[in-house]
Amino acid sequence: MDADLDTLIQCESDLVLPRFSNDDAWWLGCFLRDAGAGRQAPIAIDISVGPTTLFTALLTGATADNLGWIKRKVAIAWRYQKSSYLMNRKFAAGENMFERFGLDHATYAAAGGAVPIRVAGAGMVGVVAVSGLPQLDDHRMVLDALSALQNKQKGEA
Repeated sequence: MDADLDTLIQCESDLVLPRFSNDDAWWLGCFLRDAGAGRQAPIAIDISVGPTTLFTALLTGATADNLGWIKRKVAIAWRYQKSSYLMNRKFAAGENMFERFGLDHATYAAAGGAVPIRVAGAGMVGVVAVSGLPQLDDHRMVLDALSALQNKQKGEA
């Protein structure tokens, strides 16, 4: 998954949820928190719909700097409607996209860990983000959690 853009794009397009509610955000956040605590990972977690934060947590070892990274990763996910890791790989594969599009590094971070929340029939409604591990680990942690939520919702249907 590290460098194959087509695989990254396909993985994201497969993660479409039938719905996303405040209860789903809580379940997803608790899933991530439990996964992080089980690994003793020093992560920050943030789940938002539009500008509204529905879940946030800092595990032991995470700091306000992790929340800053999350804010910047989320900004790039919203701008391009793609995960921050996918944008990292796209930027690494070509020209300096920060210069081309006039992106400010204080506002945007193309580093893994922020993944769009997509709902069938609605498109991107929010972002779930993790920061504190190497970027690919942050990305995989979020994908695993979204996949678990998707499977849970399918089982309830």
